[in-house]
Amino acid sequence: MSNDAIVSGSPEQPRVTRAQWRLAVLSGMASYLDSGIIVSSGVALGLWQDRFHLSSWGLGALSAALTFSIAVGSLIGGRLADRFGRRRVYGIDILVYAVGAALLVVAPNSTFLFAGMIIGGLAAGADLPTSLAMVSEHSPRSVRGRLIGATQTMWVAGIAVAILVGFATSTLGYLSAQILFAHLAVVAVVSWILRNRMRLSPVPEEAERGGGAEGIDAKALRRLGSRPILVPLLATGGFYLAWNLAANTMGQYGTYFLTTVSGASQTLATGLSLATLPLGLACSLVFVRLADTPWRDRLFYVCAALQVLAFAVAAATGGAVIAAMIFFLLLYNVVNQFAGEASYKIWSQEAFPGELRATTQGLTYGASRALCGLAGLATPALMHASGSVVLWLSTLCVAVSGLIGVMIVRRIAPQGAGVAGRDAGLARQKEVIR
Repeated sequence: MSNDAIVSGSPEQPRVTRAQWRLAVLSGMASYLDSGIIVSSGVALGLWQDRFHLSSWGLGALSAALTFSIAVGSLIGGRLADRFGRRRVYGIDILVYAVGAALLVVAPNSTFLFAGMIIGGLAAGADLPTSLAMVSEHSPRSVRGRLIGATQTMWVAGIAVAILVGFATSTLGYLSAQILFAHLAVVAVVSWILRNRMRLSPVPEEAERGGGAEGIDAKALRRLGSRPILVPLLATGGFYLAWNLAANTMGQYGTYFLTTVSGASQTLATGLSLATLPLGLACSLVFVRLADTPWRDRLFYVCAALQVLAFAVAAATGGAVIAAMIFFLLLYNVVNQFAGEASYKIWSQEAFPGELRATTQGLTYGASRALCGLAGLATPALMHASGSVVLWLSTLCVAVSGLIGVMIVRRIAPQGAGVAGRDAGLARQKEVIR
């Protein structure tokens, strides 16, 4: 008996084919490029300020332009993919991203910077729900969790590579920013070429549910108001918004918080970020391993509670005790892989019919990013006033996300025991019938 079978409790957990892994990696480039442009722009802000003499408000406007462009891209791109065909959007949006990244490389002035951020953000946002729907459309239910989970690993990898490239080129001045975005442009073009060379067809179970349609009738949009769609939509959207408010705060302003509130040096603050990245990447790979087994749900319960504990420990000290912050960062980077965005991505594919997956995830992802962008505008001022308040609000957010997540696990998208085995059994029954 294989290790997978022991973990899942089923006779044998279906294997993922090489073609399916290839699809997951190429679709995961949406997550890689999304996190890559966010982190790279954060690294480049100071270099842009020196090069183009931007004010603090100008830098804030650049960051806001990227955040809201990603949100708008998700809202529009998801619907376009379901309406006109995912393969069409999937084969175009990543090339548009490359154009935006290239503008950031050659920008002669701040106008080009804004254009690059907006174009890159719109394309990144559109590609996220589209690429995940493509994975679901072309993979059987029994292996889908692993493939969707792999896209989240790509998101973590995008952060790691951007930070490493920025660190390695930190002595090169403005050239460092150009190398960061040139890397993203090249990766986008290569991914676009490989995506358009793939030969794909929907798996039978998706074709039967309408998941493989090349363009869905506009009337399908009316189903968003029906209870079977609206309840999962509000649940997954509520979970992701609550969780992302806390995650975005620490992701965007974690280093700033450590240096201004916790009293850490810039070296220690950035060093902690680098040290926790391998830990997060390793835990993300563990999640992929367990995503199609009952352990996915079991670990969610435990890790959702530990996530609240991590934030509460930091909040109880007001962020002023560096040892407590180190404990928080280590624990948070372990447990959020099992009770955060990776879970949201899988639920968003399992809870909705095939013809509306990109639309529904585009709505929840876009709305969350937009609201997090608004919250981010006030976060530095709130940190300056009271780091403790920021941490307690973040603790409340992860507590709410955990409660909503429990409801999703129990009622909307449970990974029950033996799912893989039942799928394999159905496949064998169909072979006998033939």
